[in-house]
Amino acid sequence: MSNAWPFAEARKLLKRLGDKTPEKGFVLFETGYGPSGLPHIGTFGEVARTTMVRRAFEILSNLPTRLFAFSDDMDGLRKVPDNIPNKKMMAGHLGKPLTSIPDPFGTHENFGDHNNARLKAFLDEFGFEYEFKSSTAAYKGGEFDDTLLGILHNYEKITNVILPTLGEKRRKTYSPFLPICPKTGVVLQVPIVECKEETSSIVYEEENGKRTEIPVIGGHCKLQWKADWAMRWQALGVDYEMSGKDLIDSVRLSSAIVRILGGIPPAGFTYELFLDENGEKISKSRGNGLSMEDWLRYAPPESLSQFMYQKPSQAKRLYFDVIPKYVDEYLTHVSKYPEQDDLAHLANPVWHIHTGEPPAEEAHLSYNILLNLAAVCNTEDKSTLWHFISRYRPDATPENAPTLDRLTEYAIEYFRDFVKPYKQYRAPTKIERMALLDLVETLSALPLDMEAEGIQTQIYEVGKRHAFKDLKSWFKTLYETLLGQPTGPRMGSFIALYGIDETVNLIRRVLDGESLEAD
Repeated sequence: MSNAWPFAEARKLLKRLGDKTPEKGFVLFETGYGPSGLPHIGTFGEVARTTMVRRAFEILSNLPTRLFAFSDDMDGLRKVPDNIPNKKMMAGHLGKPLTSIPDPFGTHENFGDHNNARLKAFLDEFGFEYEFKSSTAAYKGGEFDDTLLGILHNYEKITNVILPTLGEKRRKTYSPFLPICPKTGVVLQVPIVECKEETSSIVYEEENGKRTEIPVIGGHCKLQWKADWAMRWQALGVDYEMSGKDLIDSVRLSSAIVRILGGIPPAGFTYELFLDENGEKISKSRGNGLSMEDWLRYAPPESLSQFMYQKPSQAKRLYFDVIPKYVDEYLTHVSKYPEQDDLAHLANPVWHIHTGEPPAEEAHLSYNILLNLAAVCNTEDKSTLWHFISRYRPDATPENAPTLDRLTEYAIEYFRDFVKPYKQYRAPTKIERMALLDLVETLSALPLDMEAEGIQTQIYEVGKRHAFKDLKSWFKTLYETLLGQPTGPRMGSFIALYGIDETVNLIRRVLDGESLEAD
């Protein structure tokens, strides 16, 4: 059986279950979502990765499974997110449950519903199989009542688990229960002065010293984060949930609370966090990373799944410049799949991305090659790219190669926003001019239909004949003088696509001192 990480996780879960169906009748996978900010790639990543584990589990076992996408939409709004409209209006509702705050976008009944809809729409677009669960609906509908009463019964034990992790000031006011003020609707963090099991209620003290009694069930209270997570695991019977490295302590404490309640904590996986362009943790409220919409503007959705699959226990930069790499990684794995045996299929990321049925269509060209074709042609016209593609691969058309056709559109968008504004050509040095003259003569002597590998070999030979520090410096010369960028494609493949005559003319223009900036 495959050693791919989703299968390793599935085996861990199967061991926890003893290969037996839980009493509830199914194995429950869960992903959590805090809808205080707009949905972002990290949210998608958790669902994608959990789905990968779920599918691997279904290969190993015949036990029925379900996946809940759970939204903590009853959480109180702590701060106004930076990336939403109507901030002044939102500031007047700080502290209230997200589902009790007007929607600043004006499209839904409340802010929680708006962000939940964004999450569901995106997950639906990707074809995930999941069931959406709302914290507000579960609290108010009584789904959590039995477990909430269990927490009330074990109030002191649970409180004593959390108190050692808090500062002195916070310890004085901590309670697992957060009453929702009947007058203001704000989620309160106030001292609880009495627990009354006989009436299923708590008594808290207001700022003016008045004592108020409120039920812990029926949506009149919610729980602090760690107790809330544990309550959810226990009430729903969650068997598997992964989480980020920043929640390691939360997992430990929530697991301890589940055990106090007489349950068994779910199996799980700790993944590393995504980082922005500066190596800082991505935050929903700051909006300092790529949004899902950003990625999908420049690349196909399968490439985002490839990013999520690859090395989940390793921190990775999640910024615009990583997109081409993961597009091409995905295309490479798709191209290898038909030649692999069944065992290799299970280790191939595209098996997990497409739940065992990856597409058979060839990509024909890499994303990076298309980007560089757009760069050297300096074009935002798809038909121009297809002119060169059709000459290189006469059998490919937009109709019979839809993946390639989509890639040309993505490449143009990416070129327009991230390549074109930063192109910076430089004139070749004396040594470089001699090598470029040599390359002109070498290319001119080649058959026009020579394949990429043959062209690449000739470029290597030219570089070896001149006084470069190494061949890397030679290729850097080609990128900076011909393409106006510090890195670039495999030149043999690029020239085979762009054309030998066209490349010769391009080099001559550079040698003649003609500016390529205006192309």
